[in-house]
Amino acid sequence: MVETLGHVHIRSGDSLVQLEFAKVVDLVIGKTQSPYGRVLAAALTPLYERSQIEEALREASEAGQLLQKDGPLPLGSSADLLPHLARLQTEGLRLEPEVLRDVQVALEAAAVCRQKLLSSDVCPSLQVFARQLTALPELVTEIRRTIGSRAEILDSASFELADLRDGLKAERSRAKRQLERLLQDERLQGVFQESLITDRNGRYVVPVRADHSGRLKGFVHDVSASGQTLYVEPAAALESNNRVQTLVHKIAREEERILARLTAGVREVRKPLADNQAVLARLDLRQAIARLTVDLDGIVPELAMEPSLALHDARHPLLVAAERTKAGAPKVVPVDLRLPEECHTLIISGPNTGGKTVALKTAGLLVLMVRAGLPIPCAPGSRLFPFAPVMADIGDEQSIEQSLSTFSGHLLRLCNILERADHETLVLMDELGTGTDPGEGSALALAAVDSLRDVGARILATTHLHVIKGYAQLESRVENAAVEFDTESLQPTYRLHYGIPGASHAFTIARRIGLPEKVLAAAEDYLGQGEREGVAIIERLQTLQATLDDELRTAQDLRSFAEVETLRIREERVALENQRKVILDKVRQQGVQMLAAAEEKLQLLFSQIPEGSVQSKDRAVLTNAVRVLHETLPEPLPQGPERVPEEIAVREKLYVPALGVEAEVTRVDGDRIELLAGGKKLRQLRSSLRQFQPRRYASHQKPAPRIRDRVERNAFLPRLLLVGKRVEDAQGLLGRFLDEALLHGELNLEIVHGAGQGILRKAVREFLAERREVAIFQAAGAEQGGDNVTLVELRH
Repeated sequence: MVETLGHVHIRSGDSLVQLEFAKVVDLVIGKTQSPYGRVLAAALTPLYERSQIEEALREASEAGQLLQKDGPLPLGSSADLLPHLARLQTEGLRLEPEVLRDVQVALEAAAVCRQKLLSSDVCPSLQVFARQLTALPELVTEIRRTIGSRAEILDSASFELADLRDGLKAERSRAKRQLERLLQDERLQGVFQESLITDRNGRYVVPVRADHSGRLKGFVHDVSASGQTLYVEPAAALESNNRVQTLVHKIAREEERILARLTAGVREVRKPLADNQAVLARLDLRQAIARLTVDLDGIVPELAMEPSLALHDARHPLLVAAERTKAGAPKVVPVDLRLPEECHTLIISGPNTGGKTVALKTAGLLVLMVRAGLPIPCAPGSRLFPFAPVMADIGDEQSIEQSLSTFSGHLLRLCNILERADHETLVLMDELGTGTDPGEGSALALAAVDSLRDVGARILATTHLHVIKGYAQLESRVENAAVEFDTESLQPTYRLHYGIPGASHAFTIARRIGLPEKVLAAAEDYLGQGEREGVAIIERLQTLQATLDDELRTAQDLRSFAEVETLRIREERVALENQRKVILDKVRQQGVQMLAAAEEKLQLLFSQIPEGSVQSKDRAVLTNAVRVLHETLPEPLPQGPERVPEEIAVREKLYVPALGVEAEVTRVDGDRIELLAGGKKLRQLRSSLRQFQPRRYASHQKPAPRIRDRVERNAFLPRLLLVGKRVEDAQGLLGRFLDEALLHGELNLEIVHGAGQGILRKAVREFLAERREVAIFQAAGAEQGGDNVTLVELRH
C-alpha cells in the first residue's frame, strides 16, 4: 500500500495563514482530475525532512518532464472506489453495473499509466509507483464483456441471458400481434378509445371506453384521470402476458447472478484496487503540480546545504496566477531575493507601496512551496535552504474581542517567534519598530533581532526607522536593501538594491501630489537640519545605486550577448567546416565517376579499333594515365574525434577540425596550444581542438619502409602476388600490372593467386580472357606451382 504523501513528522510553527499557503493549495486542487487526487492535494503541507522534500521535488520535476514530452497521464473516470470497496465487507452484496463499470475504467487507467511510465526515460522515481500498479486484465475483460458503456448488462454476459432476452423479445412480439388483431376486429368497433397498445405493471393493455367495457372480456389494470378510459388486459392476451412476465423475472434473476459473479471477482481484489487508487491519487497530484508549474513558469531550485537564499527573478505565485486569469490584473515584476550564507539578516527599507511586504511574503511562501514539493516561479539557477519553520509577523493582529492593540498583537507574535526559532528558522518581520514610540519600538526590535541572531535564525525584515537602517549598516552579517522608487513618476519599480538603506520619499511624494509648500517647509523645519541632510544622503545613495545597477545590468547583457555571439560564430565555423568536407567529398566522388566513365569509353574505343592498329604498349600508356589520375584524387576527409581535451601533453597528437588535420603539440600555455602540422607552426585555443580516444602521441623514430600493393615503375617485377586479395581489388591490381608490363616491355608474366576455393583463380582467368593484349595464358607447371599460378604471354 502506497503512503498518500509521506507527510510524517510534521511539526507546528509555520505561518501558513499569514503567508496564504492555503491559496497555493487551492491552485493545485484546481489542476487535479480525480476526487482522490483532490483529497491528496488538500492535504499538502510543508515537509520537514530533507529527504522527503527532495523526493517530492524529484517527482514533481519528473512529472513536468513527462507532461512536456509524452502528454498527460490517462487517469480514468475519476470515480472514488473506496466507499464501494468498503461495502464489499457485507456478504451477499452485489455491486451496481455503474460501479463495476468504474472498476473497469480504473483498472484500464492503471494499466495504461503503468505502461506509459515504464516506457518513459524521464521519470525513474515515478516508475517506482508504476510498478505498484496492478493491471488485472482478466477482470477487465470479464467486466467489458458483461457491462456496456452506458452501464447496461450486455447480452454477451451469459448464454442464458442472451437466450432469455431473445425469448422475451419474441413473446412480446406475439402478445402485441394478438392485441393488434383485437384492435382491428370489426366486431369491437367503438370499444377502444384509440388504437393503442400500452403497458401497465409490465403487462400489455388496451384503452377501452368506460361505457363499452362490457363488450370486452378482460382485467382492468388502470383508469384514466377523467374516468372515461379503462386500461384493460384482454382475457385473450392473459397467457401471453404471463409468459412475458415469467421471462422478465427469469432475466432479472440471471442478471442478479451475473452481478453477483462479478462482485465476487471484485471482492477478491479489493486490496489491489485500493492500492491502485492510492498510486493514481499520487500521480494525479504530481501531474496537477506539473500543470501548475507550467502556468507559473516555475522551476525546481537547488536545495542549499547551509541556510541561505538566492532567488533570481522571484515572483509571488498568487500574483502570477492572478495575472494569468484575471483581466486587468497588474503585471508581476520579478525581484531578486538574496540572503547569503555569511549574512544572517536583511533589512529592507523604502517607500510605502514599494513592494517591501510583497518581497517578504514571496520569500516565505516560496520556501514553504519548495518544502511541500512544489516548483516555484523564479529563474533557473536559484537556490534556497528549506528553512523550517518559516515564521512571520506580517499585518495587523488587532483584536477588539481580545482587547489587543496593533502593537500588542505584534508583541504576542514576536514572543511566539522567540520561543520557537532556531538555526534553521526563517523569520519574516514587517515594519520593525512600528506601532508605538519610534525610539522604544526600535530598541525592542533590535533587541529581538539580536536574540534571533544569537540562535542562528535568518531574518528578513522591513522598516522605515533610521535607527534600524543604521544598525544594518554598522553590524556585521546584517545588510541593508532599498526598494527602488521613481521620483519622476512617483511609482515604485519593485526592484531591490542591496547594500544601501532605502528612503521613504515622504516629502517627494507629498510635493508631487501637491501638498502646499508652506506645509512642506514647516515639516522640514520640524524635521531638523541633520535629519534632512541624512534623508538627502540616503536618497542620493539610492539614486546612485540605481544608476550603477542599471550600468551593471547593461554590462551583463553585453557580456551575455558576446558569449552568445561567440558560441554562434564557433557553431557557424564548425558548420562551414562540415560543409567544406561535404563539398570536397562530393567533388571527389564526381571526379571518380568521371574518370571511371572515361576509362570505360577508352576501353570501348579500343574494342572497336581493328586488331593491330594500336600497339599494346601505346594502349597501356593511355589506360595507365587514367589510373594515375585516379590515384591523384584526394583521399576522403577523415572524421575527427569530438572530445574537447581537458589535459594536454607535449608531443600528443590532436585533431584540428578547422583544418581537418592532425597536429603535434609542441607547447601548452593554459588554454593556448602551440602545434606543428605539416612542418608549419600554428596556435589554437583548447576549445577548438579535439582529442583522440585513446590518446595518440607522435613518434620520432624512423618510419619502417612501407610495402605497397601497386607495382612501382622503377622496380618492375614480372610476378604479381594476389593471394588473399578480394576479387575487386585483385582485378584492379591485375589491370595495372598488365599495363606496367607493356610499358616495361615484359611479355612473359607470372600471376600467383593460390588455390583456395578457386574463386580468385577463376576471376583472374576470366579477366585475362577479356584483355586484348593477352596472347595466351595457362596454368603453371607442377614445378612452378601448378594450378596456384597462371602464366601469361602478352602480344608484341
